[in-house]
Amino acid sequence: MRKIFILAVIAILLFNLGIAQNQEQGKPAKIEVLVFSKTAGYRHGSISNGMKMISELGQKENWVVTCTENANLFTSEFLFQMDVVVFLNPTMDVLDDRQQKAFEKYIRSGKGFVGIHAATDCEYDWPWFGGLSGAYFLTHPPAQEGTVVIEDTNHLAMKPFEGMSTYITFDEWYSFKENPRGKVHVLASLDENSIKNTKNDNWKMGDHPLIWYHEYEGSRSFYTVFGHTPEAFDDENVRQHIAGAINWAARRVD
Repeated sequence: MRKIFILAVIAILLFNLGIAQNQEQGKPAKIEVLVFSKTAGYRHGSISNGMKMISELGQKENWVVTCTENANLFTSEFLFQMDVVVFLNPTMDVLDDRQQKAFEKYIRSGKGFVGIHAATDCEYDWPWFGGLSGAYFLTHPPAQEGTVVIEDTNHLAMKPFEGMSTYITFDEWYSFKENPRGKVHVLASLDENSIKNTKNDNWKMGDHPLIWYHEYEGSRSFYTVFGHTPEAFDDENVRQHIAGAINWAARRVD
């Protein structure tokens, strides 16, 4: 018993030492980040770049990053080890009923969710997920350079865009089946007049949100349209945008 007690004391001291070292180095405590990118429909060529970006950010941000396309990991036992789940360009039906229930339980426990680009192009038959992500994808014009209207930079994910009224970049500009404004806090929208290369106007929304956040059943949920092209994840502003989204969803900030 004495030996067990001594080992326990040593373990506590080492744990506290690790916390002290992180504080001394100015690092926040580690968080667990699950990146999920299973596809059952269109598969984005940018997925591998997105995983690489999040892994690189993890080294800087003190995240433990797990990347997977294995939906069987969606169990309460596994998910409850995570602080935030990132849906990186999943498409169509990626979780079965049991996995969906485990994910709902995880979200209701107060953990975080970040949806990147095609996160709105999956699970159309699961209305709860549409509530979590904020909207479902409808269509898009051809990928091209567009003007993003910056509406609010008072959010950690929008710090890279401080001082900007617009941000011009190349991506695929989703429109959605329903406008999420009013249900979510919109941070940026599309200047539809900046889109030129189109055959029809079926993608137009008038008011066209692209980036938003909200709280959903106890969880923090964030969505960003960026991430169609591999090059999107090389854009330093987009990288820091997604880093801020993950840190916010994981409750590193108020």
